[in-house]
Amino acid sequence: MLTKTRRRLGGFLAALLVVGAVACGEKPTVLKEVALADVRVKANAGDAGAQTSLGVAYDKGEGVPQDYTQAAAWYRKAAEKGYAVAQDNLGQMYALGQGVSQDYVQSVEWWRKAADQGYAGALYNLGVMYSSGQDGPQDYVESHKWHNLAASRASAEDQKQYAESRDAVAKLLTPKQLADAQQRATAWLAAFEKRGGR
Repeated sequence: MLTKTRRRLGGFLAALLVVGAVACGEKPTVLKEVALADVRVKANAGDAGAQTSLGVAYDKGEGVPQDYTQAAAWYRKAAEKGYAVAQDNLGQMYALGQGVSQDYVQSVEWWRKAADQGYAGALYNLGVMYSSGQDGPQDYVESHKWHNLAASRASAEDQKQYAESRDAVAKLLTPKQLADAQQRATAWLAAFEKRGGR
């Protein structure tokens, strides 16, 4: 089951989503240890989903000691294969400086790769990054664009949060800026669908 953990990015209040595969706070059982061993075998064989799950285990300290360096290494293996969840999680690691040196340029690069696949969490994280100005000047028009896209592609569980974030950014925009942000989102979505995105 996927879970989320809220984190802070710099001094700016931002909800950055981290996808997880194990409910927080549970102690590993023999069954989970066996399952983790199976995941490790698949991860070592190159399965991107298993590599991401192993990254989550190290990220959360579920069934293994928490080790951000190992988490980032497993996320990277899957991310380099184009696995969107891993790309998003690796972007988180760079944004927070966990297991890797903090590098906002790298975080944005990985989030863009996941966003190019339509991954809502990465779309949202790009919106947060543009709101915070961590990777350059604050740009509320771009922030609204990414939040809008995230809200349109979010799961039912995340849709409300993403829409509220989009609406909060909209309050900072002039009507002209809002129209520009909406046009940018529409153009991005049209290009995404033309590339075969769903």
